[in-house]
Order: sequence, then C-alpha cells, then structure tokens
Amino acid sequence: MAEAQKKRSRRRKKEQPIIVEPPKSLDYPNFSFDIEATDPNSRARVGKLKTPHGTIETPNYIFCGTKASIKNLSIPAVREARTDIILGNTYHLLIQPGTELIEKMGGLHNFMQWDGPMMTDSGGYQIFSMGHGSVADELKGRNKDKGREKSLLKITEEGATFKSYWDGSTIHLTPELAIEHQRRLGADLIYQFDECTPYHVDRSYTENALRRNYRWADRCLKEFERTDSGKQALYGIVSGGVYEDLRKESCEYVSSRPFFGTAIGDCLGGTYAEFKEIVSWCTPALPEDRPIHLLGIGRIRDIFECVPLGIDTFDCVSPTRIARHGWALERGNPEERINLRNAKFRDDPEPLDPSLDVPASRDYSKAYIHHLIKAGEMLGMQLIAQHNIAVINRLMREVREAIRTGTLKELEKEWLPE
Repeated sequence: MAEAQKKRSRRRKKEQPIIVEPPKSLDYPNFSFDIEATDPNSRARVGKLKTPHGTIETPNYIFCGTKASIKNLSIPAVREARTDIILGNTYHLLIQPGTELIEKMGGLHNFMQWDGPMMTDSGGYQIFSMGHGSVADELKGRNKDKGREKSLLKITEEGATFKSYWDGSTIHLTPELAIEHQRRLGADLIYQFDECTPYHVDRSYTENALRRNYRWADRCLKEFERTDSGKQALYGIVSGGVYEDLRKESCEYVSSRPFFGTAIGDCLGGTYAEFKEIVSWCTPALPEDRPIHLLGIGRIRDIFECVPLGIDTFDCVSPTRIARHGWALERGNPEERINLRNAKFRDDPEPLDPSLDVPASRDYSKAYIHHLIKAGEMLGMQLIAQHNIAVINRLMREVREAIRTGTLKELEKEWLPE
C-alpha cells in the first residue's frame, strides 16, 4: 500500500498543474442566505436560504434522491412528510440515464416532479470513495469492504477516469464537466469537483490532493462563471482529511473564493470524537454569511452535535436506508430507533407515532408493519421510510425553534435521554 502511494506521488510530481484565474466575484441574484436568530450558548443559527424554487429555513435536512428517486417513496409521499429540500447524485445520474436525457426531459425537477429546492453533488464523493473500495467505510476509517472491485482507474491533474458500474464503459470527469453535468441536471445548489480522500492514506497523499482540489475549485468557478444563468449557486468544499492545519488552510482558501456556500467534506476521521473535532476546526474559520453544509452526515445524534458547531444543512441516506432494514426512528429513544423485525412488535397494536400527521406514522400498527417486513412486502419499507423522513423533518423544526428560544440542550435531552 505504501509503495503504491509512493508511485502515485511520483507520477503526480511529473504533472504540470493546470492553473486558471478564478473570477474575483460572482453574483447570485436569485439566491440569498439571511441569519434570523442565533443561539446564545453556541454557534447555532436559524437562517433563510432562498433559491429559485423556494425558500427554506435552516438548520435543515436534505434527503437523498440518489438516482432521481427517494428510496421507496413517491414525491407526493415525500411532500406529505413535510420535506423542504432534496438532492440528486451527479455520479449515478450521469451513468444512468445520463444528464443529457434529464436535460431533454426538462431537468431533474421536472423529471422527478419535485418543485422545491434541490441540491446536486459534483460526483467526486462517489467516484473517489468507490474507487478506494467503499463509499462510506473507507472515508470514516472502517475499511470493511476490502474485496470490492474498485471503479477508479486514475486521477490526474486534468480529472478522474473511472469505470461505469452500469456497463463497464470508461468515463472521464473533469471540474469543467462536473459543472456541465450539474448544469444539465438543473438543481438550485451545486458543488465544485474535488477528490474525497479516505482515512487510510497518509498526510502526503492528503496534502497533494488538497492542493489539486484548490486548482479544481478555481476551474469549477471559471466554468461556472462562463455558463452562469443565475439559476444555480455554487458551493466550495473544505478538505484536508484529519489534519488540523490542512483543514484550516482549506477553509481559508475556499473562503477566499466567490462561492455561495461552503461544504465540509473529505475524510471525517476514524472515531466519532475525531469527526466532531474536525467539524469544530472548520466552522469558526468559515464566512458567517454563507450557508455551511455537512456532507453525508445525518443521524439524530449528529444533528445535536453539529448544529451547535454552526452547521446549517445536512444530507444523509440513513433515514431511508435503515427503513429498508426495518428500523424506525423514534423520538425519546437513546438508541434513536427501534427494530420492527423484533418479535416483541408482532402483536403491538400501537402506531409508530400518532402525533406525526402522516399515514405511515399515524394509521398503521407496529404489528402490521412487523408483518409486512417479515413477509418481505415492499409496503413495510415504504411506510417506515415515510415515517423516518417525517421524524427528521419534525426534529429540524424543533431544532430551529429551540435555537430561537435558547433551549437546544433541553431539546436534545427530550430526543436523546441518557
């Protein structure tokens, strides 16, 4: 492993960096981010994030429509759960069905029949994490998937070349193409292209990737300016792995560029304590007038840890992913969730949460959902998925109100009692 990294490092040294002059400023006439309230005891704040498809309050949760679909749910069911904003994944959509087709169909909003705010990532996270053997585990220090075939073929100054998991074809993605694909998709909030380094690489690898990410960021900004129509806003990404000095340097670099918003990405450590520490390094060093997004993180515990650090938006596949395994989120449960596969729910007549005004939470007994899961019926997964989304949306509404009233710690105890 170490020898392979040395060889890659030698190859990178031979490459000439591609340097462009980024725009000094960019206008985002149809976007704004205004802080309306702050927590007296932390960096938590309530804001309004305006986009061409509507305004959302922050802190908020962005639900993952990875392949132009929120898993197991129709868009009416997502709306019914009081969802404000969703996202799509550029990597998956450029592979199938292709961004050209989605553009032909009127863009991702029309394709999905979602009329609210939307975000897309640049594709870098999936390319590089899958290229290192796993999407989440390697980035978070859990290298569980060592036998998985890697899709990343090479990384150069120009961009990344990878193999499509759909048909095995070779695909090349550059910063300019990442912006072009996101233009075709048409989401309101889009991202720069970056390499997302995993936990196992050394400092030298992380530092080299960080420097290239700067150059890729400038190229993204230049391409964004060239094709800007006022319909989209661009986020920069803070990287630097687990190294405090690199993280702070990245914060300074991204803050010096005319991005609309900032995301904290890259490897977030091998332990929960390390993850929280990395986030705490970043948020004080970022512009207060820009929304701050935390990439790929979103358990209930994460919300209460990171909102006080200054995070405005989260995205994670967890609410719908755990639903497919029979897990239902539950307010006031220190474990955050219950397992509806368990036999104790076989004859439980109670609904999941009648106080949530959605059918999945209000109208069906745990016994019925238990039966559906045991019988392998997709309806069980659908009901839990809608319930989980409704729970998270209520959590975010209550978090915003707690920030306004200075009661965030008290709210945390209600959701996660000791």
